[in-house]
Amino acid sequence: MLGVVIACGIILALATAGTIYRLAKGPSLLDRVIATDVLLAIVGAAISVDMVYRDSYENLTLLVVVALVGFMGSVTVARFANNKRDPNEEPQDSSRAADASARRGDA
Repeated sequence: MLGVVIACGIILALATAGTIYRLAKGPSLLDRVIATDVLLAIVGAAISVDMVYRDSYENLTLLVVVALVGFMGSVTVARFANNKRDPNEEPQDSSRAADASARRGDA
């Protein structure tokens, strides 16, 4: 059992090193967000390995909180990234958009 825990620890440590590299070096914001999400998944895996090794479920609440924070963070950034607008673009109100649509013959 101890050998499996040590192997899991080594794998999680290597994954953490790669994730921290991507977090620091990532060329874009989305790369850094994905790295943060992966880092939270690694933390969740480490908590799970610890729970199995100690045969205790005391940290189950912490595991759920880490999973929820990761999910909410990813959803928030995805919505933020989806709503990007061109700063040079003029905002359109609905009446101007409807007039343009009527002139084109759209229904």
